[in-house]
Amino acid sequence: MGVTQTPAPDDRSRLLTPADVRALAERFGIRPTKSLGQNFVIDHGTVRRIVRVAGVTDADVVVEVGPGLGSLTLALLPHVRHVTAIELDPALAAALPGTVADHAPDLADRLTVVPGDAMRITGVPGPEPTALVANLPYNVSVPVLLHLLELLPGLRRVLVMVQAEVADRITATPGGRIYGVPSAKVAWYAHARRAGSVGRSVFWPAPNVDSGLVELVRRPQPDTKADRKEVFGVIDAAFAQRRKTLRAALAGWAGSAPAAEAALRAAGVDPSARGESLDVTAFAAIAEHRPRPKE
Repeated sequence: MGVTQTPAPDDRSRLLTPADVRALAERFGIRPTKSLGQNFVIDHGTVRRIVRVAGVTDADVVVEVGPGLGSLTLALLPHVRHVTAIELDPALAAALPGTVADHAPDLADRLTVVPGDAMRITGVPGPEPTALVANLPYNVSVPVLLHLLELLPGLRRVLVMVQAEVADRITATPGGRIYGVPSAKVAWYAHARRAGSVGRSVFWPAPNVDSGLVELVRRPQPDTKADRKEVFGVIDAAFAQRRKTLRAALAGWAGSAPAAEAALRAAGVDPSARGESLDVTAFAAIAEHRPRPKE
């Protein structure tokens, strides 16, 4: 990436300092927990960078998952039409509106907080979201990402911070050693690319791993008669035994190894190939040719 000038701070939103983050945590009795993947960003430069790379504008309605104490929320609010923040921790969800009112009083009406689990929500209130910008909890980043891409078809752009290894897997391309289920499933929805790296020191508490930024741009889904669940079923089966040929790996999915071979050949795929060599359109073609039970 080239050198990009950091925009001047927007005086409508006072960003959280490291001292602010710790003081808020103490005030609300928040003890960051590993089980919830709570690592709060304490660096102004990082949240400004995320907003800049996300490319959001004042026309965007942004979904933020895991806003925590509000570091990224406060950076987003001056630049977008609205932020819908989904927060699993009830204490954090209750505290966020007050923090925004204190630090960005003129922007408080741009925030909606949704208490709940981002992997289980069935919709969000207010205007249709157009972007997802979030520091995703490490332990559930891929399931959350896939659920929201399916649930919210109006999402055109995504910029998420995830564990560096996960970022590499999401953005991997066919033929690579780390290409797998996350890569293929995300490709059903969007083009993915690595948008930068983030060190450990920008978080409190500091995690034991580095982070990465992933940018997704929505694209049309593959042209196929198979539905998403059918295609994802092929992907899961192909990578459950990734060292095996597709003929062997898909035997259970098809009912037998010969049936798997017939489906593969009908889809134009070499039965001796392995899942890591196929793109999402090939998986969709295989799904179209799954043997149907005889009546």
